[in-house]
Amino acid sequence: MSDVTDCCVLVCGGGNAAQVVTGLLSTRYKTIAVSFFADEAAKWKAALGRDAFELTTEGAAVGKIVSKPFDITNDPSVAAQADVILLAVPSIAHGEYFEKFAPYMKKGTIVGVMPARSGGDILFAKKLGDKAKDMIFVGFETLPWACRFTEWGRKATILGTKNTILGAVTPPEKKAKAIGTLQGLLGPFPLIIESPNNLGISLRNPGMVVHPGVMYGRWGPDFWDGKPKAEKPLFYQGVDEQTEKVLLGMTDEVQAVCRKVEQLVPGMSLRDACTLKQWYLDCYDGQMSDTSTLKGCMNTNKAYNGLTHPCTGEPGKFMPDLKYRYLSEDVPTGLCFAKGLAEILSIPTPTIDKVLLWAQAQIGLEIMVDGKMKGKDISRTRAPQGVGITSFEDFVKLADLKADVSGGGRAEGCMAGCTLQ
Repeated sequence: MSDVTDCCVLVCGGGNAAQVVTGLLSTRYKTIAVSFFADEAAKWKAALGRDAFELTTEGAAVGKIVSKPFDITNDPSVAAQADVILLAVPSIAHGEYFEKFAPYMKKGTIVGVMPARSGGDILFAKKLGDKAKDMIFVGFETLPWACRFTEWGRKATILGTKNTILGAVTPPEKKAKAIGTLQGLLGPFPLIIESPNNLGISLRNPGMVVHPGVMYGRWGPDFWDGKPKAEKPLFYQGVDEQTEKVLLGMTDEVQAVCRKVEQLVPGMSLRDACTLKQWYLDCYDGQMSDTSTLKGCMNTNKAYNGLTHPCTGEPGKFMPDLKYRYLSEDVPTGLCFAKGLAEILSIPTPTIDKVLLWAQAQIGLEIMVDGKMKGKDISRTRAPQGVGITSFEDFVKLADLKADVSGGGRAEGCMAGCTLQ
């Protein structure tokens, strides 16, 4: 930063969240929107033209703000100007941004990823190599807002702002600078709740269990006869006992990974990587009428009213969309991380294995072969093996795992505003 009031922020992406962040930050800071997806940057720049971007915030005292980004580009060299880089793109694209920005990034750049999904810090460290030690990585569990664009490239709306957002900083000793800077950019809400480490964010990731687990429980070979459905089945509220059993098996296997890591790294806390049921209790307290079981939490969650399985076809002839992001994104960038780390730790994962074998066939990837994470497409996943890690010692080094010295605990209701859809 050239002086105390100057800050250059790169906002990566061109979807709902990226446009909202760009509109919000451009009111005060030099904000450059960057998209590497096809010709999205050129289309956005042309759509906005000489006009200002209009951002509406529902329920706010100042309901509408207008701003103009400094630039909208697909040129990675603008990273040389950045004090902060915010990624609001699908997790499958994170590696491309890290790799293209790496040659230009200056020492001390804060890189915030919303959300980081699983293994985001590992991917960042691998793509930047030796340069990663001079950067600050902040992995967030979720996006700060529920939002949508109302006129692509020109207008967007913040439908709601979360009360809190969970984030972790690597290296931990840079947390004051990172959290302070990012909180200043976001404003008073959402309040950033510090998680002790990015591994906790990675293994807490509910999407890696819920999405492929529920898809398998409904459409897996043991549960579906292959025939069309008259109606789209409910996704969360349609979870039955057989699907609950799948989900419990997966979340228990992830917990075994957590406990083993804590045993091998004395003093390290993975308290935020809670069970799936606890995640629901943290996130949706007061919105569920039955919290006695995981199935009850999902079936009675008012936030999920009417949400159905992704399907193709028409009424009476619905078929599952097995290439939807619940498998195509949450398996490579979520479940594969947990399975890969479990393999390194020699922890058996029979339920995850069953779901992963089925899912990889649906999305056309070869990830697990003969029970091992060694398929030809492993590099397209967040599994540690995808970046060449096969020992826990190497994992500890790349993930920069250390004892938790924060002394804090998980905030009660810290995820009260989060969503899983």
